Amino acid sequence: MRLSRWIAAGILSLPGAFAALSAPDFTNKDSISQTAAEVAKDLLSFYKGEDPGWVFAIGILPGPPPDGDYFWWIGGAMWGTLLDYRRQTGDTQYDKIITRALVEQSGEKKDFMPANWTATMGNDDQGFWAMTAMLAAETNFPPPPAEANLDWLALVQAVFNEQTMLERRVNIPNSNCNGGLRWQAFSINNGFDYINTISNGIYFNLGARLARYTGNDTYAEYAEKTYELLERLKYIDEEGNVHDGAHLPENCLDVNKLQFSYNAAVMIQGAAYMYDITNQSQKWKGRLDLLVDRSLSVFFPGGIAYEYACEGVGSCNVDMRSFKGYLHRWVSQATVLAPHLKDRVMTVFESSARAGVAACNRGDNGQLCGFEWTQNGGAQSPKQTSAVHQMNVLGALTGLMMKEAEPPVTNATGGTSKGDAGGGNSLPNLRAMREITAADRAGAGILTSLVLAGFLGSCVWISLN
Repeated sequence: MRLSRWIAAGILSLPGAFAALSAPDFTNKDSISQTAAEVAKDLLSFYKGEDPGWVFAIGILPGPPPDGDYFWWIGGAMWGTLLDYRRQTGDTQYDKIITRALVEQSGEKKDFMPANWTATMGNDDQGFWAMTAMLAAETNFPPPPAEANLDWLALVQAVFNEQTMLERRVNIPNSNCNGGLRWQAFSINNGFDYINTISNGIYFNLGARLARYTGNDTYAEYAEKTYELLERLKYIDEEGNVHDGAHLPENCLDVNKLQFSYNAAVMIQGAAYMYDITNQSQKWKGRLDLLVDRSLSVFFPGGIAYEYACEGVGSCNVDMRSFKGYLHRWVSQATVLAPHLKDRVMTVFESSARAGVAACNRGDNGQLCGFEWTQNGGAQSPKQTSAVHQMNVLGALTGLMMKEAEPPVTNATGGTSKGDAGGGNSLPNLRAMREITAADRAGAGILTSLVLAGFLGSCVWISLN
């Protein structure tokens, strides 16, 4: 008997011989939280920024290719995933790591534009980090240390202000693309002529969230104009499909109709914020319902998340293999602000999360997660592990816990991030929105619209076409 136990123990100590990740009781938040904790722990095993000798990697995952699998923006997405996990579970053990990462990558000018990443800086890359900072503000994540001289909300405002500038946009009055935010931040970068949905979608998302948090309706106006732009360009079509983008030389008529789930998800989350701040208007309800219904149809065949544009043919790169987590997190948060979505979303998301957990059966500990959650795609190696796979399953589990979540905080409901409406200085001549005062917040619905002439001049695009 003792020998049998010794042999069993020896077998279980061998790499790959561990049991797969245990599935939680999906009806119990505490049980989901325990499983999520295991996934989060394994996610951090891919991060080297806290290891001796890896000071250059603080805040980022190993890369970019060919030096590692991950581009800079994936680091920002990872911290956002962990912030959502923290919010839903109360697990604060990673707070110092998250804070150090965001501070380190905030950049010399406090706008998520660190000089060493300029050569590959996309507006979407910068925007992903800003979305994480926005989440920090919305969840009252502890502020950075005083010596960092940073504020979560101010970082977001700096990014938003810079991406509003005409230097980042198409400024050709007779062009169909006019007003579109470019994929790349600088003209020297490949892709500067691609006007893509994710860059504009993140800008829309941040505008809606800044409007809700600050009570400043100027942000909402920019968000509305961005949504209308994407509709006009047919990036969002009448059926609720969300396409990837088009090129300036083709007058934005060559719409790339590949559908990636993060494009739809970022629009859904932003639309839920607009629905909330417009007092559940029918216009935003219609837009939101259209996007959700179509996304459930496209991205959840059989009730399981599936990145159909690339998964079935085995062409998903590391970036694409991270999208399922955002899909779960962002759409789940949309249900917090638009509760009428909960029943139809959460039923599907539970079945998808079950499949995601079932795919956590690899790696040396036997519980690292895979990418494919359905039987439809077999082109990816079944032994492949990645930080983004962990992010996906953690996002799915975190999303389920949002069934009981409180709405994100605002400056009027206990938010502590102060902001800097005039932030952002990687480009010249930025114009500041007036800061929200105590009197504004006390007004409970009084929105500010005082905007200096310089900023209005830089934002002419919102009234074009």
